[in-house]
Amino acid sequence: QVQLVESGGGSVQAGGSLRLSCAASTYTYSNACMGWFRQAPGKEREAVAALAPRYGATQMRDSLKGRFKISRDIVKKTLYLQMNNLQPEDTGMYYCAAEFGPLRFCVSSSLVGYWGQGTQVTVSS
Repeated sequence: QVQLVESGGGSVQAGGSLRLSCAASTYTYSNACMGWFRQAPGKEREAVAALAPRYGATQMRDSLKGRFKISRDIVKKTLYLQMNNLQPEDTGMYYCAAEFGPLRFCVSSSLVGYWGQGTQVTVSS
């Protein structure tokens, strides 16, 4: 079992920044991918970014490249999402996710088995 706890959400104005953190109870970096998803009101959950096991290759949603960055601290067993130049359309609940398997498991909500409780991000114009 993997327990994930997100933090770092909040309310900011457009152009602001936030850094989300996801603490994992256990993190086998050699064989588990991790990622971030988000869900806006009335919309489906979508993949934001993912990080592959072992060497940590990353994948970012095309529309977020240049503004968001995913990273990890293996010692702290923590996943991060740095979000810069936030826009109102970034508003939503952000979820941390993990699964034992390759990176592609963590960019599909149907393949992820472990979820955090979510942290709210609200961006005002």
